[in-house]
Amino acid sequence: MSDKIITIKATDGSTVQFVDKIIGSGGMKDVYFSPDKSYVVGFFRDKQDFNAKDRLQNITGIYRERIFQQEGGDYWQDLYCWPTKIVEHNGKLGLVCPTYQPCFFFKYGSVNNDFLGIKGREKEGKWFASAKNQNRFLTPEERGDWFKYLQICIRISRAVKRMHSAGLAHSDLSYKNVLVDPTSGRAAIIDIDGLVVPGKFPPDVLGTPDFIAPEVIATKHLKIDDPNRKLPSITTDRHALAVMVYMYLLYRHPLRGGKVHDLDSGKDEELSMGEKALFIEHPTDDSNRVKSAQLQASQLPQADPTKIPYTVCGPYLKELFDRAFIDGLHNPQARPTANEWEDALLKTVDLLQPCQNSKCWHKWFVFDNSRKPKCPFCGTDYKGQLPVLNLYSSRHEGTFTPDNYRLMVYNNQYLYMWHVNRNIWPNEKLTDDQKKPVAYFVFHQNKWLLINQRLNDLEDKTEGKKIDIGEAVELTDNKQILLSKENGGRLIVVQMVNN
Repeated sequence: MSDKIITIKATDGSTVQFVDKIIGSGGMKDVYFSPDKSYVVGFFRDKQDFNAKDRLQNITGIYRERIFQQEGGDYWQDLYCWPTKIVEHNGKLGLVCPTYQPCFFFKYGSVNNDFLGIKGREKEGKWFASAKNQNRFLTPEERGDWFKYLQICIRISRAVKRMHSAGLAHSDLSYKNVLVDPTSGRAAIIDIDGLVVPGKFPPDVLGTPDFIAPEVIATKHLKIDDPNRKLPSITTDRHALAVMVYMYLLYRHPLRGGKVHDLDSGKDEELSMGEKALFIEHPTDDSNRVKSAQLQASQLPQADPTKIPYTVCGPYLKELFDRAFIDGLHNPQARPTANEWEDALLKTVDLLQPCQNSKCWHKWFVFDNSRKPKCPFCGTDYKGQLPVLNLYSSRHEGTFTPDNYRLMVYNNQYLYMWHVNRNIWPNEKLTDDQKKPVAYFVFHQNKWLLINQRLNDLEDKTEGKKIDIGEAVELTDNKQILLSKENGGRLIVVQMVNN
């Protein structure tokens, strides 16, 4: 006998159907599928007061419009699982949300015949944010590679940026409320019904342990209306975002080191994550260093910062980690914004180089600006010539200024419009035409070549020769190549690293 289908009206007057069978239960809601599984309906188990209903009406109404009906609105559909409607049934308030995309469900499950039973379950971020989970439980097919984790972090940063620009804070930004797929590099923020609107809707929860900002933990004993009490906000989201980026790229927590503050485990946790929080890789205070002897084999080498320090993430991310976990750990205003994380992550992607060891788990690494580059994850030396492109751009006609921006070259690497012109940036505002490659690099007959696909102004300035569409220019040391004559157009200066 098939399960009963219940039909009700949403508060906006539209018809909503769900199958009368609970498919999942979270901390606050019981969830049901629609008949075609295109959406789910989640009912709160506890009665919601007027303020809660008002919050949900705003989240499904005006705040949803702020996110999706502005410039580039369609882009955001894949980055959130945003509630669309409010329903009531049998005295219980509920929300309608899109079903998670297929890529966010485990396809292979865990190792050893899926002894954890995760096959078919949601790819909650916690499975991918620690070395122990990665090494012990996940099949190689589910792990992805380092390039994909950078893409995941870009998408999360972008989604958080969009919420913050709309004046909203998530309040419980953590790997529990973000779905990730390392096989495709995609991510989506979920559990949006707890959004914080400054001055209007206070948070329901303080957050998830590991991601709660130190000032929130340090003041949680104060009354809710005490002016010194710190509650989840945009600045606490920034702390959570920094922690998430660090964990997805390094598979360890930035504050969980070897320092013990109190013999009482609860008090020690409160101090180490709150008032006494200290970066495990702090350059001048080593009192919270990770004690490698206490690490399990399944945590190595990723959980040991002496083996894989945070500097492997490159100069742009190192600067932001320093601001997040040194300058801004106890000074919220100093924390990097989501927009700054997005920019730094995008520039870091352009520093990536594929590891030449086919068995390397990470498969990619950030060029360390050395004459003898090697993969920091598996120790494999790079062999052969390595072109490094230093990007300059025009502020005034005929003059070019360094952009503090580099592009690493590898075989079949593409060049895009955001490399060609400093006024274009790879974000949700890109047009379809701007997303298309304009040139590509190949290693052919022992030479590195740039093949022009769509650039009208490409010119070998060193040789004084125009490079037409379909033609190639060889990359040699100190070669200068003009990409565009337009305002903001860039000039490449080639640097060859020989190994």
